[in-house]
Amino acid sequence: MTQSYDIKKKLGDRIKMLRREKNFTQEAFAEKINIEPQSLSNIERGKFAPSIETLQKIANVLDVHPFVLYLFEQIEPIAKMKKELVRAIEGSDVIAVELYRHYQAFEPKMPR
Repeated sequence: MTQSYDIKKKLGDRIKMLRREKNFTQEAFAEKINIEPQSLSNIERGKFAPSIETLQKIANVLDVHPFVLYLFEQIEPIAKMKKELVRAIEGSDVIAVELYRHYQAFEPKMPR
């Protein structure tokens, strides 16, 4: 890999983005995962990596599978991806069935 890739920073950015999507303040979220707001701030800024236990709490409160926290690169905006998926589903029963199978595999922990 030729470019620098700061996993702690990427993870922190991802946690912050998902926290904001769920409309949690840093303070409220920190309380739910049982850490100090300053610790959450340090995680979100990439200064420190969360422990495995904290990572699990973060995933649980955000109602996502832990691997979702590591989906750093997003090619398209979410709204555009949703529209494209709806068009694909409406245009193909095969695609609809396959996407439904994937959905069932990750449901109840997939983000909504």
